[in-house]
Amino acid sequence: MSIFLFEKELIFTSTFVVFIVLLLVVELYIHVKNVFSIYDRTITSILKNDFTADYSTYSGYKNYVELFQLYERLKSKEKEETSKDIVYRSILNNIESGIIILQKEETDWKIFLMNDYFSKHFQVPKVSKWKYLKNQLPSLCQIIEDHHFQELKTSLEIRVNQQENQTFALQTARNEIYNQDYFIVLLDSIQNVIEKKEKEAWINLMKVISHELLNSITPIRSLSQNLQDVVQQETISTEDLDDMKNSVAAMLRRSDHLQQFVESYRKLAMLPSPKKEKIKLQQLMDNSLQLMAPLFKQEQIEVINTISLNHNLNVDLQQMEQVLINLFTNCRYALKEVAHKQIYISAEAKENRVFIYISDNGNGIEKEIENKIFLPFFTTRKEGAGIGLTLSKNIIESHGGYLAYRNENNKTTFVICLVDL
Repeated sequence: MSIFLFEKELIFTSTFVVFIVLLLVVELYIHVKNVFSIYDRTITSILKNDFTADYSTYSGYKNYVELFQLYERLKSKEKEETSKDIVYRSILNNIESGIIILQKEETDWKIFLMNDYFSKHFQVPKVSKWKYLKNQLPSLCQIIEDHHFQELKTSLEIRVNQQENQTFALQTARNEIYNQDYFIVLLDSIQNVIEKKEKEAWINLMKVISHELLNSITPIRSLSQNLQDVVQQETISTEDLDDMKNSVAAMLRRSDHLQQFVESYRKLAMLPSPKKEKIKLQQLMDNSLQLMAPLFKQEQIEVINTISLNHNLNVDLQQMEQVLINLFTNCRYALKEVAHKQIYISAEAKENRVFIYISDNGNGIEKEIENKIFLPFFTTRKEGAGIGLTLSKNIIESHGGYLAYRNENNKTTFVICLVDL
């Protein structure tokens, strides 16, 4: 058209047409460039996890609707992951245990996460490389390297704040997630663990004691108030006199119960040191069973004793008999509602230890009270004092062993562990 107009000597018109065409070409070039630029920017943002851009203004690009939807979905996912990461880090930073998470990079490890407690307690800056941490805490890093970054549970001593060495419980775990190798290190001050357990034990003990005291003091106070009202009367009838006698008798009973409670506590708190002597395991068991035989016979309880070990134990005979009697008494209580009553006794020796197993075919310990059975004064029996298992546990521990239980298939087995001579 421009050439045709030029031949007609319409030079200005021809030039104008050329100018318009050039403008259209430039406009088309800019449009195409912008279209591809938006596409490239979106793809680059997705690849680099950069979701700061806002593509809502480009709604006119109909061909890129699905691309923008993908971007927004990944952006939402990234926000969710970031929020979770902040929450998890906040939780880890508020835990009063030292936590380090390492991430494998080819042949080296980098510090993926170090919580605030670890950094502050050990006065270690939040370094990024394992070699830098090794310069700060060589004893910790050495024991981990000696075990080739594998799972372990042990204890070690670390000097903190230029003070005396402190003992810490070290526990590690290794996990592989999406071809990424992670190594988790958990450090707990043994002193802190002990103090926490002691605090929990004291709280539970005070709950039991306060409950027991209130159970006696409340009725005593109520009866005392009633007596005060009666004695203030000008005349006391025969009926009032009988009420006074009954009230005094009830107060006396509750006072006796309180006295027994205090005596039980004194007995528990003032456990004498064991007077150890050499005695055979079978003899210890026979002595205890002989003491319980009349009760077992009366209640038709069958005792299945499969102990065949000919081992000597260095124990306090009277205290150990008390432990076995307490456990047998628990078995009797557990078997009250069972038709065919059986108690199973067995033992084995391994790793310089003797393990005695005592179980019954009763209903076992309920899940709700499993963590309370060794608490002082805790009992599910009306006539029980609640110190049998606590006293037994203390006796076994004073002998250098431990008392534990297993609850399997609704059947409870108590395990006595003692040092083998």
